[in-house]
Amino acid sequence: MAPVAMRLAAQSLSDAQPVPFWLEDPGKPGALPALTGTERCDLLVVGGGYSGLWTALIAKERDPSRDVVLVEGHEVGWAASGRNGGFCAASLTHGFGNGLARWPHELPKLEALGAANLDAIEAAVARYSMDCDFERTGEIDVATEAYQLDELHEVYEAAAELGLADGLDLLDRDAMRAEVDSPTFHGGLWDRDGVAMVNPAKLAWGLKQACLDLGVRIFENTPALDLVSAGGGMAVRTPYGRIAARRVALGTNVFPSLVKRVRHYTVPVYDYALMTEPLSAEQLAAIGWKNRPGLGDSANQFHYFRITADNRILWGGYDAIYRFGGKVQAEMDHRPETYLKLAQHFFTCFPQLEGLRFSHAWGGAIDTCSRFSAFFGTAYQGKVAYAAGYTGLGVGSTRFGADVMLDLLAGERTERTELDMVRSKPLPFPPEPIAWAGIGLTKWSLARADDNGGRRNLWLKTMDKLGLGFDS
Repeated sequence: MAPVAMRLAAQSLSDAQPVPFWLEDPGKPGALPALTGTERCDLLVVGGGYSGLWTALIAKERDPSRDVVLVEGHEVGWAASGRNGGFCAASLTHGFGNGLARWPHELPKLEALGAANLDAIEAAVARYSMDCDFERTGEIDVATEAYQLDELHEVYEAAAELGLADGLDLLDRDAMRAEVDSPTFHGGLWDRDGVAMVNPAKLAWGLKQACLDLGVRIFENTPALDLVSAGGGMAVRTPYGRIAARRVALGTNVFPSLVKRVRHYTVPVYDYALMTEPLSAEQLAAIGWKNRPGLGDSANQFHYFRITADNRILWGGYDAIYRFGGKVQAEMDHRPETYLKLAQHFFTCFPQLEGLRFSHAWGGAIDTCSRFSAFFGTAYQGKVAYAAGYTGLGVGSTRFGADVMLDLLAGERTERTELDMVRSKPLPFPPEPIAWAGIGLTKWSLARADDNGGRRNLWLKTMDKLGLGFDS
């Protein structure tokens, strides 16, 4: 990029606060007291993000008499659940293409279960009066290169063959730019009903309050230190106490699982985002976006972007950073070189917004697995269940994962637990330095493919054959 353009991008970041926009809210609820002493319960849920919150809530909905305790190491919603882009998608497979490549025989069922799951989220938001800016405006996959538009046509045709194209609309260049105007847009594929936009932190806080209203006992600033069998149940030690539980559900996601054999299935990848100041009426008119769908471009190294309730633009993605050793470290939550890159890309996409400034810049770790969608399982003779590996698509699919964990803990055979997706596991990641080298080579190869008309090199083709490729 030219020095002048780079300087303008840097200037747009000069006032950006290095905190997640969503969490800097005066309505943020206060922290609940930490657990002290010994507690007993029927179900212990570990983790106060979406995964844990949905599990606790649905457990009480299924059986109001069940004694449920939830422990969170910091505060509810402080991590990925409170800082993500707010794309609440029906997809359980990280996109139609990924699902078609991995579970083609059960994709119609997975799509139906995902749609029902999103409907259930919308119903819960209404039932518990969660003020989380829920807007079911859909999402447009945007082509920024001609070959990407061809690929979107192929996705549409594949969906139509399976009877799954209802609610999908192909947009040519003019139709796409009539929705959201950028000189970089060649067209798009709009899923009108399968994605909702939410304020992610407010959704987490709404779930917290709904849990409390149903009688879930929540302890914040209470990390779970270890997990052991105890009599006919399980016990978890915390800094100031201990909890004995008949059953345990783990929703720790990117953080090291209390079931150690699960840890090799995920790695932490750092994702970053910017938030603009509110757009003026003139700036809004320059880009359109009246129907307010979420957007994501179709490159391998993609951007996701959406408009907020107060007419800011969130712009994130592109860089996915893995650090050698796979540790989750707070110093990785900010990366100025990525912020600058994102700002440059933003003004390439929306040159008519030159002069707009960013108010917030932040990042954080998400858990990813080799199949790019969640996996599930049990441990300790079925007394412990886990779900992990959501790979950035957990806003919606964590509710489905909560249902799966509760089914597994109950020992029930259900439509969910009989799915191949639920019964199978991804390939684990190899030890270092192989993991670091492999992830680095994959990222380099994906960037090369973006620059070469989508053509995948030998490394990516090999990963595809091994089931390690990603088809969005």
